Amino acid sequence: MHLIPQTSMAVWDLSVSVEELGAEAPPLKISVTSDLHIGGVILKVVEKTQITKDWSDHALWWEQKQQWLLKPAWTLDKCGIHADARLCLTPQHKPLRLVMPNGVTLRLRACFSSPVFRTVMGICKVLNIRHPEELSLLRPAEEKKKKKQKDEEEVFDITSAPLPTGSIVKLANGMPAFFAESPQMENVYKMLSVSQPAPPPEIIAKMYRPTSKVDKAQVNSRWLDSSRSLLQQELKENDKLFLRFKYYSFHDITPQFDAVRLTQLYEQAKWAILLEEIDCTEEEMMLFAALQYHIGKVSTTEQLVASCPAMDDLDSALQCLEVKMEAETSADEMLETMTAPELHDYLKIFRPKKQTLKKYKQFWFTFKDTSISYYKSKEESCKEPIQQMNLKGCEVAPDVSVAGQKFCIRLLIPEPEGMNEVYLRCDNEQQYSKWMAACRLASKGKTLADTTFSSEVQSIQSFLAMQRTTPGSKAVQSDDSINTHSLVSPRYQKKYKPKQLTPRILEAYQNVAQLSLTDALLKFLQIWQALPDFGISYFVVRFKGCRKDEVMGIANNRLIRIDMTVEEVVKTWRYNTMRQWNVNWDIKQVAIEFNGNVNIAFSCVTADCKIVHEYIGGYIFMSTRNREQNDTLNEELFHKLTGGHDAI
Repeated sequence: MHLIPQTSMAVWDLSVSVEELGAEAPPLKISVTSDLHIGGVILKVVEKTQITKDWSDHALWWEQKQQWLLKPAWTLDKCGIHADARLCLTPQHKPLRLVMPNGVTLRLRACFSSPVFRTVMGICKVLNIRHPEELSLLRPAEEKKKKKQKDEEEVFDITSAPLPTGSIVKLANGMPAFFAESPQMENVYKMLSVSQPAPPPEIIAKMYRPTSKVDKAQVNSRWLDSSRSLLQQELKENDKLFLRFKYYSFHDITPQFDAVRLTQLYEQAKWAILLEEIDCTEEEMMLFAALQYHIGKVSTTEQLVASCPAMDDLDSALQCLEVKMEAETSADEMLETMTAPELHDYLKIFRPKKQTLKKYKQFWFTFKDTSISYYKSKEESCKEPIQQMNLKGCEVAPDVSVAGQKFCIRLLIPEPEGMNEVYLRCDNEQQYSKWMAACRLASKGKTLADTTFSSEVQSIQSFLAMQRTTPGSKAVQSDDSINTHSLVSPRYQKKYKPKQLTPRILEAYQNVAQLSLTDALLKFLQIWQALPDFGISYFVVRFKGCRKDEVMGIANNRLIRIDMTVEEVVKTWRYNTMRQWNVNWDIKQVAIEFNGNVNIAFSCVTADCKIVHEYIGGYIFMSTRNREQNDTLNEELFHKLTGGHDAI
C-alpha cells in the first residue's frame, strides 16, 4: 500500500530585525510558510536570537505599512505579509519624556502599540490621575537646534514603575505603592501632587505667549491622533511630549482621591493665566495672584482633603447633583416648575450697534423661563413688551469692576443674521448676582426653577466678595519675600512696579487667607471656569463659500464662529441643537447639520480636520459620562464618535 504524499506549502524567507541586537545588526532571516501565525513567527525569531529574557512585551511592527501585528493567531497570509515585508520585533512599551502641566519632566514607559487614547489611560494609571479621557498628548513646538544644547532640563526617571496592566496597588493616602519604594520616588510623587512655586519673572517673560486667537490656534494643531498609536505617528523612544487637559469638562473632582489630577489641573489653569492664554480683568488677576500666593504658602503644611460642601460647586459637582435631582423629582418640585419663579426689576440697557448718544437707558425688566422682556415702566408690564430676547444659546460675559461699582452683563444673542450684542447694567452686587445667574442658566436652556440657581447666585456673590477691598481694616504687613512678578502675567509686570503690586495682592489675599489648600485650589479653578473665554480651543478654518479665513472656537457645549480681524463672535451653535456631523476625508471638510435646517461646512487651515472632528466627538462623549456614575470608560463609543475612516 502506497501513501500519497501531501503537497506542502511553499517555504520562504522572512526578514525580521530585532531591536535587542542593535541598530547595526542585519535582519534575521527565518523560514516560514504562509499559514504560520504571528505568534509562531515571534517564537522562531526569539529562538534564533539565542537571547534569554522576558519577551512578553514584544510585538511585530510592519515598517512599510506602518502598523502593528497584534493578533498572534492571525496567519501571515491573513495579514497579507509576503517575502518583501520588513518586520521589526520591538517592545510595545518604550521610554518617553513627558512634560506635565506644572513643567516637571518625567521619563516613563508608555505604550507605543495601542491607540493614544489607551496609552494616555496607562500613563494616568501610573500617575494616579482619574478620568484620563480628559487628557491627551501634545507635540512640542519646533525648537531651534541651538537652544536645545544650551540647557538640558532635569528629567525624573520613573521607568521602574510597573506597567499599567492590572490594578496598581495604592497606599492609604492614594499614592501608588511604587512611589513609596525610595525617598527619591516619593519626592517625584510630591512634585506631582503638590503645587510648585513659579519660576523667576525673567524666565516667565521669555516663555512663549500667544498674542492672538490665530496664535492660540497653532497650539491645537499639535495634538496627537487618539485613534492611532505613537509609533504610527512617527514617535520614537525618548521623544518629548506634553501631557495636558484637552477637554475642559472636568468630571467628578474628589480632592482626597485626585491629588495629582487637581494639582496638575490647577497648574495648567495657572500657566494659562500667567502666559495670557486666557484674558482676565485686572481685579481678577490680583485675585488669581493672591490665591497663588496663598496656595504656595499652605502647600508646605497642608494636604488635600475632602472639601467643604459650600466650595464644591465646580460644574461637574453640580451636574452630578442635577442628575440626582432629576431622578428624584417630587410632586412639590413639579408644582414649583409649573409655577416657575420670575425676576423683575429696573435695569439699564445699552446696545452698541445702535448709534445713540445716550448710552444706557432704564427700563422695567422681567425674566421668565429663558427670556428677558423689557417695558417702559413697571406699570406698562401688563402690555406688550418693547422687546423680548430669548437667551437660549447666547454668550454671557461679566463686565464688572467691584472697586468702580460697575456691574454689567454682556450678552451676545444669536439671531439669523448674526449675534445681537446687548449690555445690561445692574445697580448693585445683589441685583447683579441674581440676573447674572439667571442669564448663565438661560444660556444653557435652564430656567430660574432649576436646582442650581441659588448655588450659582452664591458662587457669583462669593467671587465678588473676594474682589472687595476693605479700606477700614488694618493692611496686611508688607511681605518682602513675596515675588509679585511671578504671580501676575507679563502685561502687569510691565504696568506696575513690585512695590505697587505687593499691597494690591496682599489686599486681595486678606479675602482668601482663611481658605484651606483644597478650597483655595477649587476656588482658583472655579474663577478660571467663570472667565468668558474659558475652555475654548481655537482653529483657523475656511467656511464653504467664503473667501477669507476665520477662527472657529470649540467649547464643551458649543461651536463659535469668530471674525479673525476684530476677534468678535459672529455666530454660536450649541451641540444640543446638532443633528449630525461628518467629515469628507477626501477634501478634508467638516460638515454639520443643526436643527431648523441649518447646515455649515468648513475646511481646516491650521490643523488636520481629524483634530477638529475629534474635539467635537470628544465633547459629545464627555457629556455621556454624567449618566454613568462609574469609572469604566466606554472606549468603543469614544472611537466611534472621534475616529476617522481608519479608526480602530
